[in-house]
Amino acid sequence: MTTGLPAPPAAGATDVTAAGYRAPARWLVAVVTTARPRQWPKNLLVFAAPLAGASLGRPDGLAYALVAVAAFTAAASAVYFVNDVLDAERDRRHPYKRNRPVAAGTLPAAHALAVAAACVVAAAAAGFWIGEPGLSAAIGGYLAASLAYTLWLKHVPVLELLFVASGFVLRALGGAAATGVPPSGWFLLVCSLGALMVAVAKRSMELAMLGADAARHRPAMRWYTARSLRLSQRLLSVAMVASYVLWAAGERSGWARDWHLVSALPLAAALVRFGRLSAGAASRPVEDLIARDPVMACFEVTWLVMFAAGLGAGL
Repeated sequence: MTTGLPAPPAAGATDVTAAGYRAPARWLVAVVTTARPRQWPKNLLVFAAPLAGASLGRPDGLAYALVAVAAFTAAASAVYFVNDVLDAERDRRHPYKRNRPVAAGTLPAAHALAVAAACVVAAAAAGFWIGEPGLSAAIGGYLAASLAYTLWLKHVPVLELLFVASGFVLRALGGAAATGVPPSGWFLLVCSLGALMVAVAKRSMELAMLGADAARHRPAMRWYTARSLRLSQRLLSVAMVASYVLWAAGERSGWARDWHLVSALPLAAALVRFGRLSAGAASRPVEDLIARDPVMACFEVTWLVMFAAGLGAGL
């Protein structure tokens, strides 16, 4: 057992995020906390296909894309509620997850499942509401894959990484369906490699944080080693940049091709920076490494500006 970790709370312990609130407000804080608001920005991936295609597609495409963002936010929240109910006992033995409201006892399991059901209905209905069943299909695929992952696949090494990555790709496909912008093969390949790279990085950081206890909290971790995860992350980063370069080289417009080829440099720099950060920040969420590191943000903004310039040159 890892030494130096704080003891898990007793059943019914109060979640620190809800302390000091009256009962109704405490319940609402517990619900919002379980929905993982810091994870919501990843749902902006629905804009990936319109961004890559330099078009919002159908009329009022921006409004439809925002509906897709809200739908995936609800769907992802439903998955978090169900996951926390199923993993409550294991989470109580985890140094950080023990503070999750369901594990800490501030959100009853029945309430969490009821909120999850409401989120599923809202998410699934979004596509039909805007007349794009393709969005509902992407939402349904995401929910089915997430449920399979939560119930079984998260214990299957490698396959669990692929299913984590699929959630990112399905968000991009949902955005493409909502806006009517067909995604290209290169676009899907770059998104898939990037998503898988982030999933591997999350496991690498988890292994570094928990050490020998990692397999007790996530059984699939017994099949991973720090070296294999780091190597896989590097190979996926290289493959992602290579795919991006091949896509850029196929651009028909000379100016667009030149801008996008050069934009591979800040993209590669961002991936190198991410690799270094993820190797030395075991206790930080991977989302913080992407969004809160100043150097990383500089590379990301530089890539985005050059990418947008290339899109403008190709119009």
